[in-house]
Amino acid sequence: VQLQASGGGLVRAGESLTLSCVWSRPLDYHAIAWFRQGSGKEREVVSCFSGADGTTYYTDSVKGRFNILRDDAKKIVTLQMNSLKPEDTAVYYCAADLGYKSECRLWTFFTSWGQGTLVTVSS
Repeated sequence: VQLQASGGGLVRAGESLTLSCVWSRPLDYHAIAWFRQGSGKEREVVSCFSGADGTTYYTDSVKGRFNILRDDAKKIVTLQMNSLKPEDTAVYYCAADLGYKSECRLWTFFTSWGQGTLVTVSS
């Protein structure tokens, strides 16, 4: 399955940006997640939408600022990012866990990845 991320750009601290990820075939009941990797940093999961029960996960640094939404009928997941900070600067990737009714788990289970989209937050 192919995933395609978009929506990155250059914004100022405090502004908002919405990323989108679309996929090529139905991924109902599959976990979809957003990851990011900053320059010189390890990849980290930002947010995840479970395919098992619809629960969502956010890494602590984005809780209260980011919101993940999913529409399986349209085959799209979005990541609304508010109150952006310079430390949010990274390449953002969406990825899918192809396990049926997959929950948000280790990133190694996410085997289908979209290309990254760069988010740059200036201070």
